Amino acid sequence: MTIEEILAGESKNVEFKVQRPDKSMKYMKTVVAFANGKGGRIIFGIDDKTREVVGIPEDKVFREIDAITNAISDSCEPTIIPDVYLQNINDKPVIVAEIRTGRRKPYYIKAEGLENGVYIRVSGTTRPADRDMSRELYYECDARSFDSIICRDMEVTDEDIKSLCEQMKEVAIANCKSNLQRSEVKDVTKNILLSWGILKKDENEKIYPTNAYIYLTGQGGLRSMIQCAVFKGTTRAVFLDRRNYEGPLWKQVEEAVQFVFRNIRMGCRLEGVYRQDIYELPPDSIRELIVNAVMNCSYIQNSNIQVAIYDDRLEITSPGGLLPGVTIELMKEGFSKIRNRSLANAFAYMNLVEAWGSGIPKLMQAMQEYGLREPEFIDMEVAFRINLYRGQNEVIEVKNRDHDLNHGSNDLNRELDDLNHEPVDLDRDSNDPNHDPKDDLEIQLSEMIYKNPELTQKELAKALAVSTATIKRMLTKMQHEGKVIREGSNRKGKWILTDKMK
Repeated sequence: MTIEEILAGESKNVEFKVQRPDKSMKYMKTVVAFANGKGGRIIFGIDDKTREVVGIPEDKVFREIDAITNAISDSCEPTIIPDVYLQNINDKPVIVAEIRTGRRKPYYIKAEGLENGVYIRVSGTTRPADRDMSRELYYECDARSFDSIICRDMEVTDEDIKSLCEQMKEVAIANCKSNLQRSEVKDVTKNILLSWGILKKDENEKIYPTNAYIYLTGQGGLRSMIQCAVFKGTTRAVFLDRRNYEGPLWKQVEEAVQFVFRNIRMGCRLEGVYRQDIYELPPDSIRELIVNAVMNCSYIQNSNIQVAIYDDRLEITSPGGLLPGVTIELMKEGFSKIRNRSLANAFAYMNLVEAWGSGIPKLMQAMQEYGLREPEFIDMEVAFRINLYRGQNEVIEVKNRDHDLNHGSNDLNRELDDLNHEPVDLDRDSNDPNHDPKDDLEIQLSEMIYKNPELTQKELAKALAVSTATIKRMLTKMQHEGKVIREGSNRKGKWILTDKMK
């Protein structure tokens, strides 16, 4: 320890003791917490309140080192072997007990037993771990993921499996960005689900669903939810809107993403004679972060993913801290480690994620291109949080949504979404009685079709920042008026503008 580190005080991996307590239990909880976490050091001979280096009497130093080593070895299960050594700080001897992260978690205090003796480190304090957290430590150390655990109390039929496979393929096709990518989507089969760990066979070759299957289908009683909320100001004191999304995980992701899009500012940027509608935060990064939160969520914990929108930031919190070996610095460089590997395989197939490890570097780049401050990454030990700070660089605000505090019908919410995303021509006099904003959308839509006739309705909606339902209604209207025709199938066809539109 340097004097600078001492002056910084205690932290999640450093704790001070004036002297070795007579009762070892007073520091044994911290020893166990360090072993269950990312390791740490207990320094004996420093006042934890004043940070004054008191030191250990020289004639007692080696006896104290032996006592600390023996107490740790005898009191913990599995056995913890600390590295206890002497260090001089300001010409005063102190004892450092260094505890490395363990490989046989969960560690616990023998006298309290496995049920009550497991401790973890949270924000610089030592706290008892509940049963769910103990299970999380066990799976983590055993190199297993909770989503791949077999569910023997639930049966799955061939029809159930077929239905899931078909739904996953539909989602994969819907998330494709080109006709070529759509043509390359393969069928999902029972054997593929088995290889991903979404299904598993028992010792009698009988097929059972795993937790991943339950989460993907939204069945079986396992609880998963994304909680979304808008707050007034920069704290959680006043709600403006809140929604809880349940059901199949990919639907939760889509609903959470759309919630964010509805509640952040939409603006435009003029490029030559064209107007480009943009969100104040990079849309692809928002989607990527919510997907990552789902894939790395600790579903054992009795808590949910939270997506919170404040006046100054978007906050995404996922239960479960960083996995062993993962640091914020490594994440920024593209290092990736997945907590729920079975779900990750399914999400990759459904085109909800791109190359592993690319999300955070792309996020950093996108925020820089938007002229926004660097994202904030917070490892809360039992959870992980990312803050994207909002801004309006080069953005002309064209809408501010009044938040509906009540849960209206889906149809009403869809109509409100359409209204709030209707483009506005800033150069047109809004008081012109003959001006219909839908005419502007029709012109923009025809320009997009002229440039790329093979764009799908979903791709057109994304490019114009409106809902797919709005594009569908507009194209139907244009077809009835003879302005556009559809050639080929819905998947592989193209739009053709007629003389009435050109």
